Amino acid sequence: MPHGAGIANRSSSNSSKVMKTFILDVNGVLTTGQFFYSAEGKVMKVFGADDNDALALLKPYVEVRFVTGDKKGYDISRKRIVDDMKFPLDLVSTIRRVDWIAERYPLGEVIYMGDGIFDHYVMRKVGYAIAPANADVLAKAHAKYITQRSGGDRAVAEACLHLLETFFEPYDPESLPLGKVKTAGEWTL
Repeated sequence: MPHGAGIANRSSSNSSKVMKTFILDVNGVLTTGQFFYSAEGKVMKVFGADDNDALALLKPYVEVRFVTGDKKGYDISRKRIVDDMKFPLDLVSTIRRVDWIAERYPLGEVIYMGDGIFDHYVMRKVGYAIAPANADVLAKAHAKYITQRSGGDRAVAEACLHLLETFFEPYDPESLPLGKVKTAGEWTL
């Protein structure tokens, strides 16, 4: 059972778990989940601020990758995630995600962040699950942590800071991360 929004499950079992991979759903987690259509089809998605910076803080500790089931919006997601953020992105149906993850990683070492109606199938099988505040009720029911922020509105950044605190080395906001963080080159340090 998840704890209240923004409150971690701080049991001693979390700190003893070895987490090696953070897999994030794209739509509704990294984006608002909204799709903008014109007469030509799907043309835009809304991606949030700070998520890439927080992922850069987490990247030294875990492999980070993204998955999406959105074939029509794949090129939009690829532009942001692969080209700009420099993270891998895979096209994987939510229905097939557990099998896809299990073929590549030990499920108990995977952190998964999802929001959708079928994401709970993944969340109940992996080592640790996170849902944004505006996730589907089933996703939230199977999350160990629910962010205070919504998808596309710094939910990923909040999740990264939570993961650093829970499993790795807490982020110190009093100390600049110069030399410790490799960014995608979007910002000048």
